[in-house]
Amino acid sequence: MTSTSTAAGHSHPHESAAAQIAGAALYIDDLPEVRGTLYAAPILSKVAHGKLIGIDTQTALARSGVRAVLLAADVPGHKMLAAFAGDEPVFAIDTVQYVGQALGVVVADSMAQALHAARHVEAKIEPLPAVLDVRQALAAQSFVLPPVTVRRGDAAQALARAPHRLQGTLEVGGQEHFYLEGQIAYALPQEQNQWLIHSSTQHPGEVQHWVAHALGLDNHAVRVECRRMGGGFGGKETQAGHLAVWAAVAAHKLQRPVKLRLDRDDDFMLTGKRHPFSYDYQVGFDDTGRLCGLQVQMLAHCGFSADLSGPVADRAIFHADNAYFLQDVEISSYRCKLNTQSHTAFRGFGGPQGMIVTEAILGDIARHLQLDPLAVRQRNLYSEEPVDADANLKRNTTHYGMPVEGNILAPLLSKLELSAHYQQRREAILAWNSSSKVIQRGIAITPVKFGISFTATLFNQAGALVHVYLDGSISVNHGGTEMGQGLHTKVAQIVADELGVPLHRVRASASDTSKIPNASATAASAGTAVCRRPGDHPQSHAQLRGGGGAGLCQPHPALERRFLPHTQNPLRQNHPDRAAVLLLCLQRSLHRGGYRHPHR
Repeated sequence: MTSTSTAAGHSHPHESAAAQIAGAALYIDDLPEVRGTLYAAPILSKVAHGKLIGIDTQTALARSGVRAVLLAADVPGHKMLAAFAGDEPVFAIDTVQYVGQALGVVVADSMAQALHAARHVEAKIEPLPAVLDVRQALAAQSFVLPPVTVRRGDAAQALARAPHRLQGTLEVGGQEHFYLEGQIAYALPQEQNQWLIHSSTQHPGEVQHWVAHALGLDNHAVRVECRRMGGGFGGKETQAGHLAVWAAVAAHKLQRPVKLRLDRDDDFMLTGKRHPFSYDYQVGFDDTGRLCGLQVQMLAHCGFSADLSGPVADRAIFHADNAYFLQDVEISSYRCKLNTQSHTAFRGFGGPQGMIVTEAILGDIARHLQLDPLAVRQRNLYSEEPVDADANLKRNTTHYGMPVEGNILAPLLSKLELSAHYQQRREAILAWNSSSKVIQRGIAITPVKFGISFTATLFNQAGALVHVYLDGSISVNHGGTEMGQGLHTKVAQIVADELGVPLHRVRASASDTSKIPNASATAASAGTAVCRRPGDHPQSHAQLRGGGGAGLCQPHPALERRFLPHTQNPLRQNHPDRAAVLLLCLQRSLHRGGYRHPHR
């Protein structure tokens, strides 16, 4: 019942690679369009902040091919999106809050007609003061969520008694996702007021919830499918939901299929980016560069609504230590409301914004003391060294109280220093810089400690649906989404090994809310990632739990005793692959919701 060669641990082509090279892999804009499909384009605000007095749609409606203009009053269900904070309207209602905010959509016979007509909708907006500077937002206490402060020890006293002190500021800009496939949704009415939504999304379950909420329906009336995305990087975790809702509202109004594909310029204006951050810090340190005390103020540029700014800013706090022990520390995080688009998830999800400020501080310390920056970093690493003279307290616990286990950073950095010939290369660079007045060079080795999975641990779970057909072939559907990272390929490898069949016998199908309900977003580096301490032996795939659909389970002993005789039936001996899958399928059928609590 087991194959001699496992699928996992060996290089295999991406499951769609051949089709993608041949141009045969379908993305949403490639899907054959249903007869009668119409096209929508958003109407964007030209004012950063103002009172919405009225919208003149007559010129747009008079243009060739235009079928309708939809505004907030045309939303049949809830006028606010079903985001957790409930602070973002489907379409602007009484006020506009950033340049690019959607006031409504134009629906026409072609995409070009819809885009051109949207430019001819005239909005009467009475300008209001716009908050565009994060320092201004801080002074005005303009926040999308309450501030958060994390403390350990007494940072103020530690700073007062430190041999050396520095203070400074840092600005980190945002970043556009620039996925190759832009934001797109295709809403198709089905029978009995049901809906099929093709959405380029990292979170089909959330799109389902948002569309149902906007249409005033139960979730079971909306099915969301995503075969693949042409890139996501976090930009399609929440913000793909906007397009799906707009397309569905238009399709509901006109009772016709509606496709909405953002023009790239509109995408830039409308969707959120990586969160920019501003920092103020004070740091105290000794003659060797070891940190004594640290105070950091983080100002997250959130935009006009909360979106995912709360967990992004939280993760920035959690990653402010990076790889270093912070003994007396105070980190204050302010989630500032600005009149810009609402910033959102981006790879790293606040982690880079947390790590970079501490790395910049260590660089400042090294320059101040005229020390090698690597030596300063090594001096501050997590370790088993006692804290001061107290042997019971060690430098191995984060500022939020989590023990750091399996720490190999000190020996790893020392080995890299030697193997990379760091000191020799640094001396050569210093010699170059001393004689070059224009071009300067640099070298650095920077450690990283990064936590994967969701900080809201209830999302760290997975579901899968496995079908076994009479010919022994297997179809698997899971809660994750494919955006080029190869998740479907990895899941197929795990299923093949779990069931003891060749990889070609397993096929992963499109992500579909009618098959896997309530799935978490494909995010947080948890698609198929399995964490283990360095030096541990990998557990078998049968023992894994969770992980965006990749964790399959061992047959329950009771099921094994009950059904194993059926798998050993002599009639099945010529088809061991069929026998191997029976236990898993029987067990999966008993996991009615497809979910189990993750191990704690």
